[in-house]
Amino acid sequence: MAADTPAPGVLVHGMDGRMTAGDWPPLNGAEVRRVLRRYGLDDPSVSVLWHSPRPFSAAAVLSHPGGRLFVKRHHRSVRTPSALAAEHRFMAHLAAGGVPVPEVLSAAGATAVGVGDWTYELHRPPPGEDLYRSTMSWEPFLTAGHAAAAGAALARLHRVAECYEAPARPSGVLVANWVSGGDDLVGAVEDLVGARPALAEALARRPWRADLARVLSPWHRPLAAVAGRLRPQWTHNDWHASNLFWRAVGGGAEVSGVIDFGLSNRTTAVYDLATAVERHVVGWLEGDGGAHPVHLDQMAALVGGYRSVRPLEAVEAEALPALLPLVHVELALSELEYFEAVVGSPANADLAYGAFLLGHAAWFATPAGRVLLDELRGAAEGDPAGEGPGTAGEIGELGGPWPRT
Repeated sequence: MAADTPAPGVLVHGMDGRMTAGDWPPLNGAEVRRVLRRYGLDDPSVSVLWHSPRPFSAAAVLSHPGGRLFVKRHHRSVRTPSALAAEHRFMAHLAAGGVPVPEVLSAAGATAVGVGDWTYELHRPPPGEDLYRSTMSWEPFLTAGHAAAAGAALARLHRVAECYEAPARPSGVLVANWVSGGDDLVGAVEDLVGARPALAEALARRPWRADLARVLSPWHRPLAAVAGRLRPQWTHNDWHASNLFWRAVGGGAEVSGVIDFGLSNRTTAVYDLATAVERHVVGWLEGDGGAHPVHLDQMAALVGGYRSVRPLEAVEAEALPALLPLVHVELALSELEYFEAVVGSPANADLAYGAFLLGHAAWFATPAGRVLLDELRGAAEGDPAGEGPGTAGEIGELGGPWPRT
């Protein structure tokens, strides 16, 4: 696509697992050149190579004489420059510790640029191949070996992040906030609603207090018994194969880069691990009537890969299965607010509330959900029976440092 050619309609990932028209206009060549000018990188040969199908912003990979660039545009109601700066500071800490994250570029000393209603950020992509760039969340890895490598990479990130002492990001749309970590889930959501008027408006026409007490509170009681003993730390909170870059090694692959820190915040390591399990192991976008496929081999490989680098403490092993039925709650509430108040999509808001917030938690009471929780408990505690087929030899090669670039 030439730099001044308008971008055609770009389809994005829909809530129902199908591709759909995006809520935001796609980036085009003329727009990205204006952004690059702010960074001192404008060049007449720049072109848009690929549009991201992720729905909550507009993003694209650019060709540039100095190497490929990644530009992302957010609406100011979703991200301000100061909000993005908090993500970028965390990324800078990780990079200093050897985690291969994108290089965030600066314009006049700022890592994000505000232009009218929009906020832009510009990165140099990390090394490796973006194997899963068109994969939706809640889709599995290609192989159990990839799951093991992803688990080990997450553990390495957690080790580097342990000493990052920045305060938690303020509550906001599409930011992870661990509301299920307290003693009273409904009360914690009440506090969240009080701090976020748009979320309050999105929930106002729904019987959310009764629904949370009926569907979510039974899962919260065992979590509340252990959550207070988990150590807070900054975490990624959207650990999915599509947010990882890959490099071939031997007969398999290893993680060569980590992207998309939009949900990053101060939670706990086991919250991040539970998120990774939730994103990959249950086929939420597949199956009718709640009969979702479950990838137990990938769960075992993911958790086994993680434990090969960072063994779980006893309280973390206990918390992991207790947390899994609730780890989606913050994102579900945030997506509800986004669809209701930011882009005005009542149908997607209904999906976020019914199918996501309530439906995911309710599924864990099914026989398949109970089996997953039992198997996860065994994997977290190091039960050899939970290691999964074909993972033991692969995990043994994944405990070292990040690959050199």
